[in-house]
Amino acid sequence: MERAPLIQLYVPHQLRRRRMATKRKQTARGRKQDRARVAGGQRYEVRYESKKTGRSAKAVKRAIKRVGNSRKKVERRLAR
Repeated sequence: MERAPLIQLYVPHQLRRRRMATKRKQTARGRKQDRARVAGGQRYEVRYESKKTGRSAKAVKRAIKRVGNSRKKVERRLAR
């Protein structure tokens, strides 16, 4: 008995079933690189730096703007 060829239908990409995106686990290198920077737009990061150095959040933001987002440089600037 011979099988009839299968007919493939065109299915628009909007109707295709999608897999849910899986969250990638961050590597140790990625975490290290992330910790080496201060995100000026993240309130909790600015608050942490201000609490750590005893300076205001405004001063931290100003330091990030002036020296960049490298944590070392920002802390050095705020220690002055």
